[in-house]
Amino acid sequence: KSDSDTYTCDIGDAQSRAKLVVQEMPVLFKKELQSEETKEGKQVKLTCELSKPDTPVKWMKGDTVLYASEKYEFKQHGTVAELIIRDVKSIDA
Repeated sequence: KSDSDTYTCDIGDAQSRAKLVVQEMPVLFKKELQSEETKEGKQVKLTCELSKPDTPVKWMKGDTVLYASEKYEFKQHGTVAELIIRDVKSIDA
């Protein structure tokens, strides 16, 4: 998308211009989240894989947006996004 712009070719006094518009491909899930089961007090990691690297991800529990804390850790490596939930309680289900 950042390559979208007007490009020019100059030959002395003559000039030719063209506009390039790059349409972004939609980001899709290559691998969706999988349900997990664990025991209270343990740590669990939820992972999904996206079609485009370093795409911003928003993690939610129900309708609540999650933020990094002692409880929640977010990692992203290229196309893989991870949510780590520490000290899991029954309320985290």
